[in-house]
Amino acid sequence: MKEYYLETISLIERLHRLFLEVMKCELDNLKVDDINNVQALVLYNLGGEQISIGELTTRGCYLGSNVSYNLKKMVQHGYIEQVTSKHDKRSYMIKLSSRGMSLCKKIDAALDKQISALGNGELGKMKDLAQMLKRLELFWSDASIQRARFSSSRKIR
Repeated sequence: MKEYYLETISLIERLHRLFLEVMKCELDNLKVDDINNVQALVLYNLGGEQISIGELTTRGCYLGSNVSYNLKKMVQHGYIEQVTSKHDKRSYMIKLSSRGMSLCKKIDAALDKQISALGNGELGKMKDLAQMLKRLELFWSDASIQRARFSSSRKIR
């Protein structure tokens, strides 16, 4: 059982990297060269919402460490608009521009093609897989929280 657990962890990382490569190929096919695969996924995950930069990471829209650099590039290339927050003039909300929305529609069409290529039988299995991965995420999240609580309670005061 341990081998399957460790293999799953390794597969998750490899699949994410492979999907980023697929996204890069899709961008190449669309002749989009002013945005990278990670930035394209951020755009796609943003969708039609207007969110804060902090929300971008907490929602899982962005997994990298260079959020400000990538956002700056997406603003420079006209994919994202920054709007000053109504509640705090020091912070910004981000949303897709019309150019960003247009690219998201193209990405969505590419994803639809990938999904149809998988076939219905595989899609049913993917639903089960997604549910299992959500349970694994919850397990790891709980374990991480418990570990943090245990460590902080053991510190000398």
